[in-house]
Amino acid sequence: MQRVVDAAQAFLETLSSVDLGLLSIGVGCHLLKLGCTSRAWRNVLAAAYPDERVRWRSILAAYVAGVGTNAVIPARAGDVLRLYLSHRAIPGSSYTTLVSSTAVLAIVDVTLASLLFVWALTQGLLPSYDSLPDLPAFDFAWLVGHRLVVEVLLVAFVIGICVFVVWLRYKLDDLVARIGRAFAVLHPPSRYLRTVVPWQLGDWGLRLATIWFVLAAFGIDHTLRNALLVQVTLSLATLVPVSPGGIGTEQAFLTVVLRGAAPSSVLLAFSVGMRITLTVVNVVAGIIAIGLTLGTFNVRHAIGRARASQPGRPPSPDGGPDTEA
Repeated sequence: MQRVVDAAQAFLETLSSVDLGLLSIGVGCHLLKLGCTSRAWRNVLAAAYPDERVRWRSILAAYVAGVGTNAVIPARAGDVLRLYLSHRAIPGSSYTTLVSSTAVLAIVDVTLASLLFVWALTQGLLPSYDSLPDLPAFDFAWLVGHRLVVEVLLVAFVIGICVFVVWLRYKLDDLVARIGRAFAVLHPPSRYLRTVVPWQLGDWGLRLATIWFVLAAFGIDHTLRNALLVQVTLSLATLVPVSPGGIGTEQAFLTVVLRGAAPSSVLLAFSVGMRITLTVVNVVAGIIAIGLTLGTFNVRHAIGRARASQPGRPPSPDGGPDTEA
């Protein structure tokens, strides 16, 4: 935590030397990225519910509200709000299908993230497993130093998944149909390639563009290689975000993979500066989306309404959608 505080101070000290014009372009790329992701998700949902009119602006508002909420409130509260708002936007939709639709988006995300990770490994750019506990502010240090605990947790996780699958097989026969509906966009595959993949590729392109412009704003060598390396660290940092947004892991990896590109103090300022900037942008955009959709700027009230609308709970008293869709 002290490492994060020091980096935040370094960011504030170097703020006067940051090129705000390039930083603003990076923010613009980030906002366009949110639009691309929401468009891809909208197309998945439109295929799942062909008889309903799925408005992009409604799905965009739901997605942005979720991203903004996740930026400041833990326990993935933003995901609950995102599902609630998308459920409101699509009459007759089910939470099961909405949740499963994110798996369709994961096809491209996991594939590209895996390829990027393999590329980084082949370049010898990532720290070795044995060196992980020695990295400063590394979130996984305790787990890496207790391998038996990790192995037990992995076994328990696998057993839990197996039990869950068996339970689903015998208890929820109609669940298969609801989950299958989320994957309707894959039939035929050409529809998926035409309506989802291009938007997700645009999402990834804009991710790299955002990083490229922020690197330039902080005076760090803004090459495609460095932008790809930063994206690798961002992906790794979100695996188990013990610190806020996984920023501890992000800092630790950045100082290793970008060594030589700039002094450590500048790399730390860049890491925290980009995180703070994008968090503020996400929060502001999320609050605006919540206000336009629900008529309130009270984020906690919006989350409370969303949680009350989840399956197994009574509908919200303000006439929110019922959960038996």
